[in-house]
Amino acid sequence: MKLTRKVKEILSWYESDNPGTKANLARIMMTGKLAGTGKMVILPVDQGFEHGPARSFAPNPEAYDPWYHPQLAIDAGLNAYATPLGMMEAVADRVAGQVPLILKMNSANSLSGLRDQAITGTVHDALKLGCSAIGFTIYPGSDDCYNMMEEFRDLAEEAKAVGLAVVLWSYPRGGDITKDGETAMDVCAYAAHMAALMGAHVIKVKLPSDHLEQGEAKKVYDKYKIDLSTQATRVAHVMQAAFNGRRIVVFSGGATKGADSVYDDARAIRDGGGNGSIIGRNTFQRPRDEALSMLNKIVGIYQGKE
Repeated sequence: MKLTRKVKEILSWYESDNPGTKANLARIMMTGKLAGTGKMVILPVDQGFEHGPARSFAPNPEAYDPWYHPQLAIDAGLNAYATPLGMMEAVADRVAGQVPLILKMNSANSLSGLRDQAITGTVHDALKLGCSAIGFTIYPGSDDCYNMMEEFRDLAEEAKAVGLAVVLWSYPRGGDITKDGETAMDVCAYAAHMAALMGAHVIKVKLPSDHLEQGEAKKVYDKYKIDLSTQATRVAHVMQAAFNGRRIVVFSGGATKGADSVYDDARAIRDGGGNGSIIGRNTFQRPRDEALSMLNKIVGIYQGKE
């Protein structure tokens, strides 16, 4: 696997990491149709835990089968596949070496009203199953956010020590944050910055709106005329908050929506300098042929062909 200049540049940003971690980051960036470009599309399937099986898979019953999802990622030429322990154990042997795997280490469920997540996997599990990275979610703003951050600190330290990369879902919610505030510009940029400060290699955040949630932050945005006018400029600002673009940031696909909206999001991420998409329900809830067509077009957008 000969690394491209772009991938070498990105790896150079992670100066303290060991060769094993850099090799796993390179493996993710050098896999699939976007290999070597510095862009990536990742398929995450943790929605069954978060929302329940029927809400996640009934729109496309084939998706109840754990094998359906990594095969979709492989056939679509994606960079990686992320899922919790049970689904990973069900497929890891069959997909070994075909697509980089990310073990999602913690999860919430819609039966609980808590703004917290339970740790459901270990770094040992990730190593045993041949994963390239671990994934973890924090909820900045929630009453349990500090405990989640400390849990992440410990797991990230352990993962890095054995050469795994670390992906952090940074989703502000709870506390004084309003529903609109969860995707506010100032809040999303803050979430990306916190994830970078916590040592994540790959950061996952939601696409920001032009809403500003925090009064003190709004004064600064207004004073310095920070451009929030388009989705692309908002993505660019999130990248600026992630160490001036020196951390990999991918953006959530969110709830199922029309195909044109999905493509518009991808173009905004590309034009704003984002590294790509981590997109689940918008693909696997569609029939397989439609999902493959959609993923192929998203990849084409990141390649500059669409």
